[in-house]
Amino acid sequence: MKSFTKQSLGFFPTPLVKLDRLSAALGGPSIYMKRDDLTGLALGGNKTRKLEYILGDALSKGADTIITAGAAQSNHCRQTAAAAASLGLQCHLVLGGDQPDADNGNLLLDKLFNAQIHWAGTHRKGEDIPKIVEQCKQAGKKPYVVPYGGSNELGAVAYIEAMKELATQHRLDAFSHIIFASSSGGTHAGLMIGNKWCGSSCQILGINIDKGEAGELPFEQQVLKLANSTAQFVGLDYQFSAQDVQLNDDYVGEGYGVIGDLEREAISLTAQTQGILLDPVYTGRAMGGLIDMIRQGKFKSSDNVLFWHTGGAPALFAYAKELS
Repeated sequence: MKSFTKQSLGFFPTPLVKLDRLSAALGGPSIYMKRDDLTGLALGGNKTRKLEYILGDALSKGADTIITAGAAQSNHCRQTAAAAASLGLQCHLVLGGDQPDADNGNLLLDKLFNAQIHWAGTHRKGEDIPKIVEQCKQAGKKPYVVPYGGSNELGAVAYIEAMKELATQHRLDAFSHIIFASSSGGTHAGLMIGNKWCGSSCQILGINIDKGEAGELPFEQQVLKLANSTAQFVGLDYQFSAQDVQLNDDYVGEGYGVIGDLEREAISLTAQTQGILLDPVYTGRAMGGLIDMIRQGKFKSSDNVLFWHTGGAPALFAYAKELS
């Protein structure tokens, strides 16, 4: 497999822990957790791994300005802003929605990292980035665009490496499933490739947390396309088919960032049994899905299920009313 320029940003390996009390409370399989909420950059999260490769590429190309996009409480944007600050780079964030009356959660942290915020209304997936790029160029800057969610081939490479890291901590075939929040596709594609590279038979199952938007390629196809392009990018002779993309769409609820009983229970139960914080948009929804699947008997009691915690706890403060 090819190697790529990497800029150190986080603390690795992240811990692998067994959630004995949560497992006992649910009475199902043994649940483990890979703690990528502890990657270290700006209160952690899975985007740190991706940014090590993406910003490594940006620095190698002489960029002095980083531009990316996301929702107002984007974990990706928070970590990108922190990474840019740590490297002395200017950062522009194109955020969906309108400026709120008060800054809290990830948005507060974005501003502490001195990111320049551009409010984009309904455009939360970077539709307005080309305009910002042109403005930066006219100002004499060398901008570099980090894709939505950090989900391109370089971002996916990070999760190939993450699976290799996990394999040094635990025998992969001892896990029946690896469960995680699947949103922009990079983590999902990387885990698929890494699982195959490691020769593991465990099931890589993403919990879809977003309904998507009109005109977009169906999310399963986005993941498939990225998995295949990444395999080619790193020089692996892998060809995935639609059947290889395991994605559960049962828990998207009312849509992205809309909190319901599923998320509230998952966040509370994980906090009260394990002292671990999930976030309201991604890991809360994914853990809610896992809890529901356990209650439906989707797993054997003898199974070992790994939940990959992708971070996001700072967003809890922005959703205080919905969670109380």
